Amino acid sequence: MKAWTFAFGLSLAGISAGAEEVAYVPRAPLAKLDLSDGDAIVFLGDSITHQCLYTQYVEDYLYTRFPKMRLRLHNAGVGGSRAWDALLRFDRDVAAYKPKYVTVLLGMNDGKYAEYLDDVFTSYSAEMNRLLEKIEGCGATAILMTPTMYDARAKRMQPPGGFMGPKAVTFYNSTLAYYGAWLRDTACERGLGFVDMWGPLNETTLRERRRDPAFTMIKDSVHPDAPGQVVMAAAMIEDLGFPRVVSEMRFSRQGEEWSSSAVSAEIRGVEGTAERLAFTCLEEALPWVLPEEAEAGVRLTELGEKFGRQSLRVSGLAAGTYVLSIDGVEVARASGEEFQAGLALHALAKAPQYQQAAQVAALNKRRNEGPVKALRNEWVNFQMWKFLEAQVAKNPADEAEKQRLAEAEKKMPGMEDRVKAAEAEARAMEDEIFKINPPREHRYEVKRAEG
Repeated sequence: MKAWTFAFGLSLAGISAGAEEVAYVPRAPLAKLDLSDGDAIVFLGDSITHQCLYTQYVEDYLYTRFPKMRLRLHNAGVGGSRAWDALLRFDRDVAAYKPKYVTVLLGMNDGKYAEYLDDVFTSYSAEMNRLLEKIEGCGATAILMTPTMYDARAKRMQPPGGFMGPKAVTFYNSTLAYYGAWLRDTACERGLGFVDMWGPLNETTLRERRRDPAFTMIKDSVHPDAPGQVVMAAAMIEDLGFPRVVSEMRFSRQGEEWSSSAVSAEIRGVEGTAERLAFTCLEEALPWVLPEEAEAGVRLTELGEKFGRQSLRVSGLAAGTYVLSIDGVEVARASGEEFQAGLALHALAKAPQYQQAAQVAALNKRRNEGPVKALRNEWVNFQMWKFLEAQVAKNPADEAEKQRLAEAEKKMPGMEDRVKAAEAEARAMEDEIFKINPPREHRYEVKRAEG
């Protein structure tokens, strides 16, 4: 009787009699990306990724921060996507690019725009786990990202109507927080990467609403506008351990001699007096510059200072006002004290490095608005076709759905050729980016202003 009771107790604890216990070995989540020339990163997601904004801004960072590293970057976002949809297009839209890392931004649609429903979450978590197995199976490492913010206040400021009831509007942002917490724990347990998108968007919104109660970065309540997408891009740079400094240059004068030191820059040809300093510099990277529509987000995140710092410090100048010129063009005026404290070069729009980075951003914007968007729209058609196939399989007598499926099928012939054409055009534009993104040598002069 005692032996039976002991065995029964073991079974209740999930341990079979005679079976060996497997020790739990905790895994460390990914701290940073380990990138090499030729590595591929796929950005997998829904319409928020399909917007080609936060992905574009991260691409701008990679193009300018690692100009010698030719990374292959692929947007795999499709409007309306859930984890289930991503599984259907995975082989061609993700695995075919042989990624080293796959960022995953899914959940906004999976929660069905409702208060938390256990069966909905159970389905989502099962499909996400299947997706993670697929990512691992193709030799890549997943980077899980929390769903973004649902802005209930922005929804309430819209005209009445829509498919969401008051309860769903009130609780959906909390539902997404729950999904994000599960993703964080899953990333930790599996040893994957993790990026918190939900937190920075909500925290920035709360901070700004103390000044302006009507503030929002998500006017339609779901899709972050360009400033909000800058917050998202900054969260990725923050959480994935990317370097924050472009370059640091320091100069000091002892007697008649100037000495220099630098981080991520090579300095030569230093000369000067108490009222003048000149030198030549070649930096390893360019500042992180984004298109004009993202400027509000740059200010909200202090993007340059936090993630693209490029500084010049000059100690030992005589008192007075000084002109900073680069390649003979005046880019700033500052006092000797300000030069000693450090001048933020990344904020100088007239500087040639800034202008060069702006050219990269402009060309990449054209790339995203052109072939990248065209490629994503092909996958929208594919996703609709697969969705309607599933609907007809569930309701074979529904003639209206059959008709919609027939219309969707008409868009499928030639898709692979159109996909390849868009891929080729995107690559050609990226070739142009890599022709203009190498840092160039510049001649600096700090000279006392006349008068």
